[in-house]
Amino acid sequence: MDDTFARFGLPGEPGSEEFWAAATARAMVPAMVPGGEGGWTALFLWRGSPASLDFESWSEPVPLRRWGGTDCWYAEVSMPARLRVTYQLRTADAAYADPLNPVGAGGDRSIAATPDAPAQPHWPAVGPADVLPLPRTRLRWTSERLGGRRTVRVHPAGGGGPVVLLLDGDDWLYLHPAMTAFDSAVAQGDLPPVTLVFVPARDRGAEFACRPELWEAIRDELLPLVAESGVPADRDRLVVAGQSLGGLSAMYAALEFPGLVSGLACQSGSFWWAPGAPDLPDPLGGQVGGAIAARLRERADLSGLRVAFDVGEHERRMLPHCELVETLTGRAGATVHVSRSASGHDRAGWRHALLRDVAWVLADGGGPAAGPPRAHG
Repeated sequence: MDDTFARFGLPGEPGSEEFWAAATARAMVPAMVPGGEGGWTALFLWRGSPASLDFESWSEPVPLRRWGGTDCWYAEVSMPARLRVTYQLRTADAAYADPLNPVGAGGDRSIAATPDAPAQPHWPAVGPADVLPLPRTRLRWTSERLGGRRTVRVHPAGGGGPVVLLLDGDDWLYLHPAMTAFDSAVAQGDLPPVTLVFVPARDRGAEFACRPELWEAIRDELLPLVAESGVPADRDRLVVAGQSLGGLSAMYAALEFPGLVSGLACQSGSFWWAPGAPDLPDPLGGQVGGAIAARLRERADLSGLRVAFDVGEHERRMLPHCELVETLTGRAGATVHVSRSASGHDRAGWRHALLRDVAWVLADGGGPAAGPPRAHG
């Protein structure tokens, strides 16, 4: 008998009720067994129609194969050691979360993690049918500088404290349960009380590019709204947390708006960015460190700033850009902490770094670092 599925611990004939019952009951989905070169082989299953696996910023789509004439479609995927990745099952007309996987990210995405990927304490498993809790305080921000109207949620985790701006705030509200995770981290003593401000983006490519309008609007419009909201918030310590283009924007704010930001939690910052780079056939192939590195070389003074950098260890093309900015930021006088997450360019990997790095930025002590300390997790 073929052992394609048996080696993953799935009994019975593929496509039988016994087979699907066992697949549904598994504690780990997708199932994984050791693979070559210290990595893993993952088994993904889908019941019904032709489909492919779409991974977020890690792999090209992987088509599923049908087992004989059954309703069982499957793919065996080689994964490296230490990987956490978001994925979807895509059919001809729609994309779905994996119905066999209890760990989701919004209604149409799932998260897979290799057995050696570090745990992510404080982040609950959220299924595709679960509705995430939302902060009670909702601000209507009508911006003269940015144009339009947007909804900003504010949450005092642990009663409130330093303001933490979460860029791409809607992702942290509707895909990943940041409010719940921060509450848990504060309750267990892994993070001081903070006031979370979930800042939505309307046009990431424009607003997060190295332009002043967003940060003028945050300084002059949004932060006064937060102050007037009645939510306890210490605006004297403002931390900005951003990922990808959001990380680029956070560094831009620190450089161009001195005194506004006291700390950054920057995951996988898009430090390849330079004017015109997004329109190139290979945006990451330009000058290493892009516009931020060029600005840091202009005798920038970041003394007093605390910056936690993180980037996925599988983001090989991002690493040179991030490493140069990390080094130059330390040379500019900032206190710098550097880590590498078990992920690609993926919010599923960044979310542990988000809690850990905000905690580090708000920790007591500091002063200019002689060099960037490194951590892994």
